[in-house]
Amino acid sequence: MKKIKYLILPLIALAAFSCIDEDNDELTGNAITGGLVSLDAEAIGYVVGNDGTYTISGSVYQGRVQTTNVDIYKSFTSGKKNSNEILLTSLPISNTTISENGTFEYSFKYEDLIEGLNVDGVDLPTSDSELTIGDFWTLRFASTTSEGNVNFNARTARVSVGTRFAGLYNVIEGVYWRIGVRRDDVEWPDEMLIESVDATTYRVVEYFGAFNGNEYYFQIDENDRITYPNLTPDGDPQTGNGQPLTTCEANPTDLTNVPCGTLSNLVIRDDVNGKDQLKMTFGYFTAGSGPREFYQVLEKKTE
Repeated sequence: MKKIKYLILPLIALAAFSCIDEDNDELTGNAITGGLVSLDAEAIGYVVGNDGTYTISGSVYQGRVQTTNVDIYKSFTSGKKNSNEILLTSLPISNTTISENGTFEYSFKYEDLIEGLNVDGVDLPTSDSELTIGDFWTLRFASTTSEGNVNFNARTARVSVGTRFAGLYNVIEGVYWRIGVRRDDVEWPDEMLIESVDATTYRVVEYFGAFNGNEYYFQIDENDRITYPNLTPDGDPQTGNGQPLTTCEANPTDLTNVPCGTLSNLVIRDDVNGKDQLKMTFGYFTAGSGPREFYQVLEKKTE
C-alpha cells in the first residue's frame, strides 16, 4: 500500500501543475490575436511633378478572430526630422469566412499625404517641388478585430520621394561579353531596383549587369541621354565588381561588342502606360585579363 501511495502522489502533483498551467498561460492564454496585415507592396515611389495617384493595397488574415477594419496612419520624414503621425484613412473590411482573406485598397494623391502633417510646427509644402529627393512618408497599419482589440502591425509601407525613372524594372534584355566572348550562360536577374539620388542622378541597387553585390550610379540629362559619372556621390571612383568602370565615351575600344553611340544609353519614354525603358551600355576592365562588356534593356514596372 505504501508503494501505491508513493506512485499516486507524483501523479496528483503533475495533474495539479497541468491545471494551473492551462489556467495561467501567460504566453497564449491572454494573448490578443487577429489583425495580421499582408501588403502587396511595402515600397512606393512618389514621382515629383507627376501629379500622380498612388495605391496601397493588401489583405488581412481571417481566422477565428476576424478583422473588421484597417486604419492607415501617416507620418513624414525629411533628413533627421520627423513629422507628427495622424490617420490617413479608415477602411472597413467586409465579412469573410475563415478560409478567406479580407482585402483592402486605398488610392491617394499628394494632397492626401500632406494634409494635417507638420515638421517642427511647419506644414508640409503645398507644392511637391519643394520636397527633397529621399524624403518619405511612412504608413502604419492598425487592425480592429471582432473582439474589439486594436493591433498595430510590425510591417509598414514607405512612400519615397523620387523622380520619374526611379522604381522597379523588369530586365527585358541582358547581354554580357567577357574578353571578347559572348556569355549567354550567365543569367541576368528578372528585376532591378533603381533609386533616385537627386533630380538627375540614379543608383542601381544590387546588380552590375548580371552580377549581384554591386551598386553604381548613372545620370539622365534633359535630352534623355544616360551617362555614368566618374565618381559616386561620396567621391569614390565608380567600379564594377571592384574593377574600374568603362563607358562608351571614355573607353570605346573596351566596348566594341555592345551598342554605343545613338543605339544605347538612352531613355525611351512611355507617356501612355508608364513603361519607360532604359537602354544601357557599360562595363569594367580587369588588368591583366581584359574588358567585360554589358548591354541591358530595362522596362519600368507599373504594377
